[in-house]
Parts: sequence; structure tokens; C-alpha cells
Amino acid sequence: MSLSSTPRTRLHRLRERAGTDRAQLHAILDAGLICHLGVIVDGSPMVVPTLYGRSGDTMYLHGSTGSRSLHAGGEVCVTVTHLDGLVLARSVFHHSANYRSAMIYGVPRLVEDPDEHLAALRDLTEHLVPGQWDATRRPNRKELAATTVLALSLDESSVKVRQGPPSDEEEDYALPTWAGVLPLAVSWGEPVPDPRLAPGLEVPEHIARRL
Repeated sequence: MSLSSTPRTRLHRLRERAGTDRAQLHAILDAGLICHLGVIVDGSPMVVPTLYGRSGDTMYLHGSTGSRSLHAGGEVCVTVTHLDGLVLARSVFHHSANYRSAMIYGVPRLVEDPDEHLAALRDLTEHLVPGQWDATRRPNRKELAATTVLALSLDESSVKVRQGPPSDEEEDYALPTWAGVLPLAVSWGEPVPDPRLAPGLEVPEHIARRL
């Protein structure tokens, strides 16, 4: 299924980097952990790093009921970016980066239905660490009341990707300058147990699988 094209999601420069497949959008979101939520608060822009989850074509954002960014109202812009490497060219001008990015526009909906609220928190938890929801205590009524969840449709979204070697000026390829890609990979470290962890508790299998 293709992504919809709107004046805000249509690329005007380097159009060859635009993604058009909704499955590509889902893959970028599913591979990420932190999004950046852009809102207007009291007339000023604010961009807040936020944990998120996804269910189908809905993105869920959550935070404290006291969070200004989640209660700003109106249009928002959410971005998720993966930096895959630095592209080192023969000229400074053509240095770049390999990346995968997604941008979503829309007016988020406050999740008020108790069943959707709980399901959204499950989606958020499972997005970060699959298997964690069933391994931990569920939120109680007080905790649920202290947590705001927003639902944002993925209807107005764009994808932009750059991969591959540098693109130098033709005459610069003869320069005696190293050029190429410096890849970047992110990996999990060894789990660090809570100092107050009960004796004899080993790292659960669903967490060990993340290593």
C-alpha cells in the first residue's frame, strides 16, 4: 500500500530519496525506540523526545498527565530517524549521512477508552521490549489515571532514505583523498541488575534475546 502524498509530505529536493511504500514506513517506526514530538506550546515551538508504540496505522505516544507537550492540542509533527553511517566524500560539500527517516503530521487524539488506553500501553511496552508486558505487573488504576496516551494516525506520513557511497563531482574522483562510508551500528549492552533485585533472579529469556 502506498503512502499518501500531500503538500507537507511531498519532497521538493532529492526526490529520489522519498519512500512511497507504507510497509517501509512501518519498518522504520518498528525499528526505532525514540521519536521527536514537535508541538506548539503557548505560542512557542517545543520538540520533545518521546517513547512510542504502533498498532497498525496508529502511533501511540504516552507520558505524564502533567506533560505540556501531550496537552498542547492542535497539529503535531513526529519524526523518527536512524543514522546508519557517515558518508565521507572527497569534498567537504558532498559529505552526507546514510539514514532512514519518517515524518508524521496530524492532530493526535486523546485516548479515553479504558480498553484502548490499556492496549496502547501494552503496544508501547512490547515495542520497546517484546515479552515485557507479560513479565511484569500491570498498571493499576492510579497509574493509569496518571498516564496520558495520544493516538496519532499515520495517514499523512513521509519516508526519506539515503544509502550508498558518496556522490562526488566527476573531476574530484581523481583526488588522492580517501572516500567511503563509516557505518554506524547500535547494539545492546549486558543487562545491569537492579541493586535491590531479589537473589536468584536471572535475566529473563525475552530480555536476553535482545542482546
